[in-house]
Amino acid sequence: MFWEVFIVNVSSIRVKKLREDVLSRVPGVCIERARFYTEVYRENEALPVYLKRAIALQRTLENMSIYILDGELIVGNQACAPRTAPVFPEYAVEWIEKELEEKGNFDKRAGDVFHLPEEHKEELLEIIKFWKGKTLYDHCMASMPEEVKTASIIKAIHGDGNMTSGDGHIVVDYEKVLKLGLKGVIKEAEEALSALDLSENDALRKKAFLESIIITLRSAIKFAQRFANLAEDLARGERNPVRAGELMQIARNCRRVPEYPASSFYEAVQSVWFVHLIQQIESNGHSVSLGRLDQYLYPYYEHDIKNNVITRDFAMELLECLWIKLFSIIKIRPTSHSGYGAGYPTYQNVTIGGQTKEGRDAVNVLSYLILESVAGTRLTQPNLSVRLHANTPERFLQKCIEVLKMGFGMPAFKNDEVIIPSLLSRGVSHDDAYNYSMVGCIEVAVPGKWGYRCTGMSFLNMIKVLEMTVYGGKDPRTGHCLLHTKSLTEVQSFEEFWEQWEKQMQYYTKLSIVLDHVADTNLEKLVPDIFTSALVNDCIKRGKTVKEGGAVYDMVSGLQVGIANVANSMAAIKKLVFEEKVLKPEKLIEAMKANFESEEGIEIQKKLLAAPKYGNDDDYVDELAVKAFNTYVKEIVKFKNTRFGRGPIGGIYYPGTSAISSNVPMGAVVGATPDGRKAWTPAAEGASPTQGTDKKGPTAVLKSVSKLPTILITGGNLLNQKFSPDLLEGKERMERFADLLRTFVALKLWHIQFNIVSSEVLRAAQREPEKYRDLIVRVAGYCAQFVTLDPTTQEDIISRTEQKAV
Repeated sequence: MFWEVFIVNVSSIRVKKLREDVLSRVPGVCIERARFYTEVYRENEALPVYLKRAIALQRTLENMSIYILDGELIVGNQACAPRTAPVFPEYAVEWIEKELEEKGNFDKRAGDVFHLPEEHKEELLEIIKFWKGKTLYDHCMASMPEEVKTASIIKAIHGDGNMTSGDGHIVVDYEKVLKLGLKGVIKEAEEALSALDLSENDALRKKAFLESIIITLRSAIKFAQRFANLAEDLARGERNPVRAGELMQIARNCRRVPEYPASSFYEAVQSVWFVHLIQQIESNGHSVSLGRLDQYLYPYYEHDIKNNVITRDFAMELLECLWIKLFSIIKIRPTSHSGYGAGYPTYQNVTIGGQTKEGRDAVNVLSYLILESVAGTRLTQPNLSVRLHANTPERFLQKCIEVLKMGFGMPAFKNDEVIIPSLLSRGVSHDDAYNYSMVGCIEVAVPGKWGYRCTGMSFLNMIKVLEMTVYGGKDPRTGHCLLHTKSLTEVQSFEEFWEQWEKQMQYYTKLSIVLDHVADTNLEKLVPDIFTSALVNDCIKRGKTVKEGGAVYDMVSGLQVGIANVANSMAAIKKLVFEEKVLKPEKLIEAMKANFESEEGIEIQKKLLAAPKYGNDDDYVDELAVKAFNTYVKEIVKFKNTRFGRGPIGGIYYPGTSAISSNVPMGAVVGATPDGRKAWTPAAEGASPTQGTDKKGPTAVLKSVSKLPTILITGGNLLNQKFSPDLLEGKERMERFADLLRTFVALKLWHIQFNIVSSEVLRAAQREPEKYRDLIVRVAGYCAQFVTLDPTTQEDIISRTEQKAV
């Protein structure tokens, strides 16, 4: 096989300047949105919540600070400056007040630091006073059963992110906006409104919802026109005629889109950005993604190239400007939750490649251009995903590997050969299944037709459940015991111990569903997303928001953490305690309580570490991993989400191992475990092997992971791998790496991603962070600047097995 050399185009001077500007900024906090939303809520307490939300967004879009940076080609901002997070007080304010009172600002954190200008602190504290007792979090806590609160304190389950922010995790119908414009969507809403018979049940609610859509979409159009006015003003004062011309073109673009259908590639990119941006202003939910950008933008690119409207280089520059805009989006989260997504992630996924609905390869020239432009900007956003399948072109596969070789963790790879069958098995239509796109990290959805949080509901800490099973249901850290079962010292066989584990899993799985329902019920009631719902089918037709059942499909997943730890622990218990009988249960528990630090404990830990480990293609432990995960699979199918029976196809739950960086805080609440893991250290992440325990190379890892019931894990199955850069050096090793990806496809794994970086480089970045600002790493299903991560997450990444050339 001949491997071409893939030379990434050097970004233009413009792009370099814009990139440096956004990278050099200290993340900030902007209170403008909080100010406008608070004003509207104070003035309109009696209004239906739909209209209240619509008017609040309208006031924000009409009055927030806007700017056009020197050299920008794509315009539109989320807050008063790039890399500055708006405040969303309607979701939660207690954590804001607490951090300001205890730390003075948001810049004293171990990671994900932000700075609030001192002159805005007093106003923000006044805003907080209004919202106390009225927020989403307040309502969730008031309606939460005590046993769910206790389970959350234990950290067997965790759902703070669902109760302090919006949903996100969605791809709206960008293609519809490009074809109809927002004016066309407004027409749909107006027709639905005029067809209402107000004497019918529920008609008044639908009336308020449809009116709110019209208000919101009109305000989005005016928002774009504000940028048109600003561009014209700047053009009049611009001395450089080239820049003046650019500003006038920006003005023309913003006069046309997103109000009208896009008529050029430039307009299409600008329209997509406005639609994407306004979702980020409406709600603080993350994982708002752009879908199959290479598919729906391609007709505009092809037309403009053929008719000499644009050059390839200019299209590249537009895409690079779009990526810089995506990087400028940022969210501030409570410290208690930021560890679950460390490194300022926003998970804005762009999907390329894959297949057409006819089953043909969908790669086009824009797929290559997107790949090359992402490589050129080398930022953490977008979170670029490549859909692979059995007939992915060799040249495209090569280009992906060349970009991956650059060492910034992109692209990640997803597998049509299992994802499409998984979707079909859930009732998704043929055409929609073939049109899936990635959302956030590794989850999948049908663009413009899927509800919120295809993955992203509450976390289930499987390693914590295992720990409590060992201790008879009691959490040794807090002393709480919600469900008493026999402890390891009380059972007579491994099978009996497994029965106790299953009882605990069933119990905490059910509590995780209750936690989800608490969040979802209050999200639906208090903070409906009007703009987003307007662009998800069939919300307008049904007169329902996404959260009320407006989407065509609505299936969700929680996030399960620590499957490898559970498998390894079960293997050690089965082998050492019950089969070989070389370790008494009492001695094991004694060593665990002492964190393996006594002389005897050290010897016991050695035995535990020597037991079979998941990730080495060893059926002894891999079968236990499958059995353990199937315990959850069998239980989760019993439950339905709050949209079940209200219109969407599905309404069900399914598994998903995309646990972002939660393996760090989830491990931090778990003592020493029977796999030999020390207390309070990170759990294994996703479906990946426990750090440092996979000894037989990447192919063995793939085989272990392939044994899991992947087709049932429709929420996504995350696999992280770390490779030394020398493994991709030279033609022969590149071919081997391509073979590994083909094996990934053939084994029908869901997802794989790579850190192509040595531990030595990561250690150097810890010592001299100022020299490694551009070092990007894969944390979980997303990338982050390594130096922005908290020390514990950095150590977790370093501790992962580094595959090296032999």
